[in-house]
Amino acid sequence: MGSGAWLRLLLTLAALWGIGAQERLLGILGEATFLRLPRQLRELTQQFGEASWKKITQEPLRKKFLLKISGGNQTEYEPGRMRFHREDFSLEILNTSRDDGRLYEYSVSKGEEEEVWQVQLEVFEPVAHPSIRILRQDSSNGSCWLALRCSSERGDDVSYSWASRDNGTGGLCRANGSVLALRFPLRSAAFGCVCTARNPVSSRRAAFDAARCGSRHRGVPEVRTELLVPLVVLGVIAVIVIVVIVTCRATRSAKCDQDPSQVTPGPSQVTPASATIYAQVQRVQKPKGTVPNATPPSCTTIYAAATGPPPAPDGAPRSPAGSPTPRGRPPLSQEPTTVYASVTLPVA
Repeated sequence: MGSGAWLRLLLTLAALWGIGAQERLLGILGEATFLRLPRQLRELTQQFGEASWKKITQEPLRKKFLLKISGGNQTEYEPGRMRFHREDFSLEILNTSRDDGRLYEYSVSKGEEEEVWQVQLEVFEPVAHPSIRILRQDSSNGSCWLALRCSSERGDDVSYSWASRDNGTGGLCRANGSVLALRFPLRSAAFGCVCTARNPVSSRRAAFDAARCGSRHRGVPEVRTELLVPLVVLGVIAVIVIVVIVTCRATRSAKCDQDPSQVTPGPSQVTPASATIYAQVQRVQKPKGTVPNATPPSCTTIYAAATGPPPAPDGAPRSPAGSPTPRGRPPLSQEPTTVYASVTLPVA
């Protein structure tokens, strides 16, 4: 059985017993709620000094004490949730929850009689600021057709109503419910509609400008606001990926098209060219006393081609004896080396 059914049963039984709830109090979820007393009950409490606050649970005959007043002293049973105010004998619920929505009873003992005051507390969550969403939009033949929905994300027992922002629309925006259908000429779109979301403890409003209908072309769907940010992020990621791919391909193509002649060879790739050796031999000085030859000595230039060691029988180049080829280096080239030598013949 739901809380509403229990409440109806409780009120019915209370009416049969002659103690119906005498006040209906609205509380806001999460805020403080004051259970106050009329002046007559306050005066009786000061006169007799015997009173109590009680909370009636789901069973009508079961009550829970919240506060007792006796002989000028008070006893609080839920000090962390309730606060008693001595000046007017009211009871404050510090942080109202849904479970606090119950029937409360204050009684004053007058000897053989008892005066009772009952308060029915109903707790509501306040309404959040509403938003207006375009369900359908079409413009043709100079007219606009709109379907709007007003909604609030939070709130208990929320009701919606529409009205004009000004008085010049002839009741065009007047409607009850969350959905509003409009049809009007585009030339007269200078008006606004206001949606009001309300419940027993709060009320919030949101406005819609009818001129937004003429700002879109027919057949172009409306982009929802919650989808706009993901679309922008995906577009940025796609652009970055394309730029990276194009850059990598351009770099790879530049490496492949590079002129091999412009590449500096390594030490192991250099082939030794023909080496030219210049040598000059001085003529021998003839001892004194000899007759010099009438023909002056001349220098004879000798051209000698120096080559490496003869090839091995299998055709591979042979390294000189005692000089093994260093590891990691290619063998000497077999190209000839030209030697220039100048020799002076001895004087006869």
